[in-house]
Order: sequence, then structure tokens, then C-alpha cells
Amino acid sequence: MKKFKFRADITAVTVVIFIVCIVLVSVILMQFRTVEQTDITEIETMRESELQEALVDWKARYDEVSTQLEDVNSRIAEYNKTIQDNEAGSELIDEELAESNILVGKTDVYGEGVVVTLVDNENYKITAENLIDLVNELRYAGAEAISINEQRVLATTDIVDMADYTYILVNSQRIEGPSYVVKAIGDKEYMSSILNLKGSGFIDRHTTLGYNVSSIQENRVEIPKYNGEFEINYMREVESE
Repeated sequence: MKKFKFRADITAVTVVIFIVCIVLVSVILMQFRTVEQTDITEIETMRESELQEALVDWKARYDEVSTQLEDVNSRIAEYNKTIQDNEAGSELIDEELAESNILVGKTDVYGEGVVVTLVDNENYKITAENLIDLVNELRYAGAEAISINEQRVLATTDIVDMADYTYILVNSQRIEGPSYVVKAIGDKEYMSSILNLKGSGFIDRHTTLGYNVSSIQENRVEIPKYNGEFEINYMREVESE
């Protein structure tokens, strides 16, 4: 909404500059018209003192018009600066909005990272608990964005087992095995080292137990935006004193 306001301000400023210029031109033309209407023969017959008075009068008028011209030029300069400031402010707001959308998951993103694949087998079925454990470890390793089967994972994302472990809800969307693909954007080497720590890393722990889990590093990992709606029911902004 603010961006449209800046454009409206710029349009208003342009109209004001146009009107001011018309007024200035009209004043100058009036001065020229006055000169044209002056009777030349009357000037020739004036006494020296009258000519001096007339000269002083015309000089005063010239100074007045010059002052008006300087004032208009000053206003035009101020209007131009205002336009430039508004455009700069609009660009800054656009940049901040883009960054905010990235941070809250409202934008498709890509970057280097890791892809972890979990597959059901005869002995172990992947559950919501396994996915939550993996997401937490990736966050600890500095992941900037995470998705599970193309569902963007946010701070408010629900990961829940449903119907006697027959499927899992992520962001209230149903996802089913046998394969679950978890993507994470961040320092690929560091995240991979954390996941594969001997005895404590997610992959080592789960493969030791018999789960079918593997990971690969990628130079380009793409994660889709969050398509749900944000609802704020209880938070309120703290008013400054």
C-alpha cells in the first residue's frame, strides 16, 4: 500500500511544478506586455528626473521578477529532491518487504544445502517424531530454510502422526510414505557434518537403529514458499512509552 502512496505523491508534486511554471511564465509575459504598451514618445518627453524615477521603478520590478524566479527554481529543486527521496524510500521498502517475505517463508528460495531421504522399510516406518528430530538438528546446524515433501517448514509448522501412523500431517497437509524428502538450505558441508556425527548425528543414530536414511550435498537446493495463511490471535505490538 505504501508504494502506491509514494507514486501518488510524485504525481502531485509534478502537477504542482507544472502550475508554478505556468504562473512564472505568466508574470514574465505581463512584464513584457507592460513594456510594449508604454508610449515611446512619452518617454522621450520625460524630464531627466522622471526618467530616473521610471528607471528605479523598472529596476524594482526586475528585481521582483528575479526574486520570484529564484524562489520558483528553489521550489523546483525541493520538489525534485522530494521525488528522489520518495523513490529511494520506495525502493528501500521493497527491499525490506522482499527480505521479510523470505524470512517468513512467503517466497520460493534456493541455495546450497543438503537433501535427506527417509524411506519406510519392513522393520521401521518413518514417523512424525523422526521428522521433528531431523528438522531440529538441521536448525541447530544453521539451516535457513527447510521443507518436507515440498511443504515449507516454519516455526508454526505442525508435524503430526495421524490415523495410527498411516500418514503424517505437515502444515495440516497430508503427506505419505514410503519416501520422505527433507531439504535444507545452508552451509552444506557443516550441516552434512552435523548430520553424520558418529554416534550423535541424526543419520548415524538412525541407520544404526535400522532406519533407511541417507543424505547428499547439493549446490542448488530449491524450497517452495509457504502457501498457508498466517493468523495472529494473541500477539500485540508493545507500545513505546
